[in-house]
Amino acid sequence: MPDFPALILIDLQQCMASPDAGDRNNPAAEANIAMLLDAWRRRGAPIVHVRHISRSPTSGFAPGQPGALFQPAFAPRAGEHVVEKNVPDAFVNSTLERWLRVRGIDRVVVVGVSTNISVECSVRSAGNLGFAVTVVDDATFTFARSDHAGVARSADEVHAMSLSNMAGEYATIASTAQVLAAIPQTD
Repeated sequence: MPDFPALILIDLQQCMASPDAGDRNNPAAEANIAMLLDAWRRRGAPIVHVRHISRSPTSGFAPGQPGALFQPAFAPRAGEHVVEKNVPDAFVNSTLERWLRVRGIDRVVVVGVSTNISVECSVRSAGNLGFAVTVVDDATFTFARSDHAGVARSADEVHAMSLSNMAGEYATIASTAQVLAAIPQTD
């Protein structure tokens, strides 16, 4: 289905759903991601699951740790592509760009976590590589953190700034409802 964008799900692994991950925003993100995933599956459209595998043995993303497993609701099905990465950017040292190009896919819709880290890194690369990128603002989420000056920023603030960083130059920002409304209806 080369005329249909690929849905790219980033780092929807068990450690990102843990309360230990920190204060986050967009509590409905997983429900929105599930709606998008269902829409893509019903159309047989291209789906890519990105899994972070850390090089650090103490990371929740370390191989063999329960946190590195996909969340059950987002486990890949047969025929859905899985990309493993060990840096935030899903395009670096992975097969993602080639997989998309071989299939003639030039548009991607990105969802997942963390907005300001893996999502933003991957979106910047996708935009720089010439893909038309849509980031689904209510199907991505992040965590509270301090800025460079040491000022505590809420997850909503971090999320909003990251979306602002991506908007226009690297991606179009849209809601789940907008993305679903743009999908051609099936008979």
